[in-house]
Amino acid sequence: MNYWLVKSEPDAWSWQQQVAAGAKGEAWTGVRNHAAKLNLMRMKKGDQAFYYHSNEGKEIVGIVEVVREHYPDPTDKTGKFVCVDVRALKALPKLVTLATLKADPRFAEMALIKLSRLSVQPVTAAEWKAICKMAGL
Repeated sequence: MNYWLVKSEPDAWSWQQQVAAGAKGEAWTGVRNHAAKLNLMRMKKGDQAFYYHSNEGKEIVGIVEVVREHYPDPTDKTGKFVCVDVRALKALPKLVTLATLKADPRFAEMALIKLSRLSVQPVTAAEWKAICKMAGL
């Protein structure tokens, strides 16, 4: 299994909306960055991702699972971009903020720190394990 982090502004698509989408999940649309697109194309069914509220909150709030691998993004009129479907797995018992991650040297090389604007990014197994522990999982 691979691990990821996906970002959403809570006023555009919040964790609560993701949870409300239920077991069928929801398409992760609207990605218009080629590096993020390549990450979406690498995602496999069963991979998990941290759900990060960007802009407001700047914190990891939950975990989603990829339930459908990449396909053409129906919101993209150019036909260049893809989406995946994700479903909410669990909310984090304790939110993990960007400030907390920045203050911890274990995350100095994490994409969230180094490539802060990238909306879909890989997470290493070590980062995943450490963040899950910080979150009380």
